[in-house]
Amino acid sequence: MDLVDKMFQGDLSALTRLISLVENQSPKLLNIMPKIYERAGRAKVIGITGPPGAGKSTLVNALIHLIRKQRKTVAVLAIDPSSPFSGGAVLGDRIRMQTHALDEGVFIRSVGARGSFGGLSRATKEIVRLYDAFGFDTILVETVGVGQTELSIMEVAHTTVVMLVPESGDTIQTLKAGLLEIADIFVVNKSDRPDAAALQIQLKEMADHIPVLMTQAHQGVGIAELYENIVKHYEGLMKDADRLEKRRAQERKVEFTEILLNFFKKEYISKLDTKEVESGKKDPYMAAQEVLKKLGVM
Repeated sequence: MDLVDKMFQGDLSALTRLISLVENQSPKLLNIMPKIYERAGRAKVIGITGPPGAGKSTLVNALIHLIRKQRKTVAVLAIDPSSPFSGGAVLGDRIRMQTHALDEGVFIRSVGARGSFGGLSRATKEIVRLYDAFGFDTILVETVGVGQTELSIMEVAHTTVVMLVPESGDTIQTLKAGLLEIADIFVVNKSDRPDAAALQIQLKEMADHIPVLMTQAHQGVGIAELYENIVKHYEGLMKDADRLEKRRAQERKVEFTEILLNFFKKEYISKLDTKEVESGKKDPYMAAQEVLKKLGVM
């Protein structure tokens, strides 16, 4: 029995080994992922993003508790741009959400955010798909920091929650970075602190069609209301057939492009002789034209 079949039968060790293949971007993935793709598409995927220090991990922890009380299974993927892509990420798993370590209904993995076409790690999308095909009811994707990774979270999440705190800095600049466009729900965490209400008002003025909720994640305050809004948004998306198909079509297109670019990068670009470009004998454009002509593109 191969790894995929073992995973389909609920073998967590097989899931872990498949994730490792994804992390290492094994050539085997081109044959493995079509089987996974067929079984995916049932999980609710929730993205949690926002600036460092907003309390994302604490919020994720609280959501896990709430979801588990409903007898639903949860998989967490924490994207940490400061961690190595593999190896060191294991330590992150142990630090995060330790209270769920013995719960068989919870699976947690952290990876480093590699730059890729589309901004979000290629591996992130594939790991989310593995979680989905395994049969987890809910998948939580937590991103650290603010940047292109966060702006691309919409490519994998049905519902994106953007967290802010009163002391997180210039809120306007944060939102101008693109978080306003991706937010389905805003959360003002640490709402017991000064200026929390002012931040809530500011957010409501900037995006009057987006819910702006107040939480104290470390105390579990506001988590139930947040989850109700997540479910409401998800159900609304599922009922809007045109919007859902348009979104899925774009996701498929992006994923197809990423797969090809990743392949070409590994098989061709990484093997190019760049000595003449590096020495200045050829400018980058001239060298690129020569390569494209050899490939028959020009």
